[in-house]
Amino acid sequence: MHTGDKAVQCEVCDKSFSRQDTMKIHMRIHTGEKTFKCDICDERFSYSGTLKRHIRIHTGEKPFTCDICDERFSRCESLKTHMIIHTGEKPFKCDICDLRISRSGHLKTHMMIHTGVKPFTCDICDERFSRSGSLKKHMRIHTGEKPFKCDICDVRFSHRGNLKMHMRIHTGEKPFTCDICDERFSRCESLKTHMIIHTGEKPFKCDMCDLRISCSGNLKTHMMIHTREKPFTCDICDKRFSRSGSLKKHMRIHTGEKPFKCDICDVRFSCSRSLKRHMRIHTGEKPFTCDICDELFSHLESLKMHTRIHTGEKPFKCDICDVRFSCNGNLKRHMRIHTGEKPFTCDICDERFSYSGGLKNHISIHTGEKPFKCDICDVRFTRSRNLKTHMRIHTGEKPFKCVICDERFSYSGSLKRHTRIHTG
Repeated sequence: MHTGDKAVQCEVCDKSFSRQDTMKIHMRIHTGEKTFKCDICDERFSYSGTLKRHIRIHTGEKPFTCDICDERFSRCESLKTHMIIHTGEKPFKCDICDLRISRSGHLKTHMMIHTGVKPFTCDICDERFSRSGSLKKHMRIHTGEKPFKCDICDVRFSHRGNLKMHMRIHTGEKPFTCDICDERFSRCESLKTHMIIHTGEKPFKCDMCDLRISCSGNLKTHMMIHTREKPFTCDICDKRFSRSGSLKKHMRIHTGEKPFKCDICDVRFSCSRSLKRHMRIHTGEKPFTCDICDELFSHLESLKMHTRIHTGEKPFKCDICDVRFSCNGNLKRHMRIHTGEKPFTCDICDERFSYSGGLKNHISIHTGEKPFKCDICDVRFTRSRNLKTHMRIHTGEKPFKCVICDERFSYSGSLKRHTRIHTG
C-alpha cells in the first residue's frame, strides 16, 4: 500500500481502494469493458490475469500439481478445490437443511434449490438454469458443439465429464465398487443403478400403466412403448429402435462382431451383458435369491420366471386361443401349435419337431439311449416324464381322482378306464 495515495471509492458499489489505478481496473466489473483479447480464439477478458489463465486452455499448461496424487491443474483455484477430495473438508453449511458443502460457490448454487432462483435463460428454448456454466453446457444441445476429443479414438463430446468417463473404456478404470457384491463400475451412475438389484427399489412409475421402474432412463425407454416412438433406424434392414444403444447392439447381427471374450473358455459374445451372465457358469455365482423359498439363481430373468410359480402370474397370452403363460418362451413354443412351424429336424430321418425337447426324445429312438434311471429298481427310460410316472410305483402317489366315487389312481389312463364303469 502506498501511504502517499489517498483512498478512492467506487461510485457504483462504494468499495474503497488505496490506489486510483486499482479502482480503474475494478470499474471494468460495472462497465463490462474487456480490453484483453485471446489471439487464438478472440475471446475477450477484463483482466490480464484472466487472459493468462485462459491461454492455458490452448497451450495445455498445468503448472499446479497435487502433492498427494500428482494430478495437474491449470489454475491454483482448481488445485485448492481438488485438495478437498483428499481432506474431505466441508467448511460451508446450508442454514436451511444443514447440508455441508466444500466450496462457497457450491453453497450459493445449492441455495437456489431452496429459493428456486434460476437467473440464466436459454435464448433459444427459454429453459432456465441456476448456474451460468449449466447454461453454457446446455447451449451445446442447440449448437451441436463438441469441443472435447478422445486422443485415442477421436470420439468427440460436448462435456469434459463425458470425455473423462469415456476414457475409462480405454484405461479399464472402474473406481466405483458395490459394498455388497464387490462388482466394480466405471461410472457412479452405473453403481447407483446396480444397487437397485440389491435394494429392489423402483422409485419411478409410468403414468399410463402404473408399472414401477428402477431408473429414470429405463422409464424414458419404457414410455416409448406407449408412444411407439423409435427414432433409431438400422441402415441395412430398416428395423427401428427406441434406443441408440439397442441399434448398436443390433448392428452386430449384420457385422457378426463379437467383441467380448470369455478369458476361460474363449467363447465370444456380441454384448458385455451376455459375457457377464456366461461367467457365472464358471464361477457358480448365483446372486439372485427368491424371497419366498430361498432358491438361488444365476440370472435375474430366471428369478423373475421362478417367482411366477409362487404368484401364479401368467402375463403372456396367446392371441388366438387365449391360453396364458408365465414366460414369453413358452408362448413362442405354444404358437407353433397354431402356425404348424417345426424348426427342429432329425439329422437321421429328417422328421421335424416343434420343440427342441421333442427332437431330443426322438433321437433316443435311433441311439437307443435311456439317460433317465430309477434309483430304486434301476429301470431306465428315454424321457424324464416316463421316469416321473414310473416313480409312482415306489411312492404310491395317486394324483388322479374319480369325481364320482373319489377313488384315486396313479395314472390318468387308469382313471379313464375306471370312469367307464360309471358311464357304462
